[in-house]
Formats: sequence, structure tokens, C-alpha cells
Amino acid sequence: MANETDVKTRYKVGRVLSEHDLLDLHEALPELWAGDGDESASLRALAERINVALMRQAMEEAGMDPLDGEAENAYRLLTDDDVSVGVRTQQRNRLERAGVDVDELETEFVTHQAVYTYLTKALGVTKDETDDTDPIEKHQQRIQRLRSRTAAVMENSLSELQNDGTISLGSFDTTVDLRVYCQDCESQYELSSLLQRGGCECE
Repeated sequence: MANETDVKTRYKVGRVLSEHDLLDLHEALPELWAGDGDESASLRALAERINVALMRQAMEEAGMDPLDGEAENAYRLLTDDDVSVGVRTQQRNRLERAGVDVDELETEFVTHQAVYTYLTKALGVTKDETDDTDPIEKHQQRIQRLRSRTAAVMENSLSELQNDGTISLGSFDTTVDLRVYCQDCESQYELSSLLQRGGCECE
């Protein structure tokens, strides 16, 4: 498994989410994109979600107290093609007067292509495009995404604790072992084995 720190340095989305401490959003990203049907968010929606979170954080750090929807509107006025140059300039000046470094903030904004690259290349997330997937395979893929995400979060936490001297740890890899125990027949299986055999010993 690639070192999590290297992944975040190599891919902009990972770096931005890490540096701005948006870890909850980082953890939710794979499931938001690869979710089923209406639960699946588009890459553009995910990029906007990240950028709005960056906008809100920048406003708060400047001492502003953005109301619900204010960060979303500020982002729209800065980036939407339908917004006039005059309105965009007014919004930019307003933010700068409040203490937001708009130039720096805009360099942190991510594109939908950057989100796609990070999800597929760094996190190994795939998205089902059809609904005729075998149900066992479908759920196995979903659980595997969660397992990969858990391993990545665990490795990230250990790396941070290691780097700041909180714990002593050499070179390491992380694994997540998922096992299922049936209380009725008192049998235990590794998850993939249970799914492949079609269940436990119960009738």
C-alpha cells in the first residue's frame, strides 16, 4: 500500500483535504461518488462540495460568520460563468476586505477531473455503471471500498502520530480483517469466504 503521506502529496485533492483538516469529507468522498442510483454524486458536485468547504473555512478564518448558503453563494459568484464581471469583482473585493486571500483560495479549488483522478488512481475507487451487477459482487465491492478507506484512514492517523513523535513506529503496512460470526451455528468466516460459499452452516 502506498504511504498515505505520499498519496496526499502527489494528488491535489488529497493534499487540500488533508492540509485544511477536511477529514470527514475525505472519508465520505468514495461512497458519495460510488453510491447507488440517486445516492451517487457527480464528480462536478463533489468538486463543488470541496470548494465550498474551502470557501466556508476561509471565510471563518477571516473572522466572518457565514450564514447557511452564504459560502455556496460566494463560491458561485466567484466561479459561475453566468455571473457578470462586475458582480464577480464586487464579490472578490468584499471577501478581500474581510481578510480572505482570494488569490490563494482560488489556487486551492479543485476540478472534477482532479477529483476523478484522486478517487480512481489514489484510492482505487470504481463506479458501477449498470444495475445488473450480481448482488453479492455489488455488496462485496461496496464493503471493499469501505475496507480500503478504513485502512487509508488508519495509515494516515498512524503516520501523523509517528511524524509528530507521539508514537514510536517503524515502516508499516495496514490491513483490515473482516470476519463474520454466526451465533446460531457458531461458525466464523472471513467475509469474502462467507459470500463466496453463499452463507454459513445454518439451514
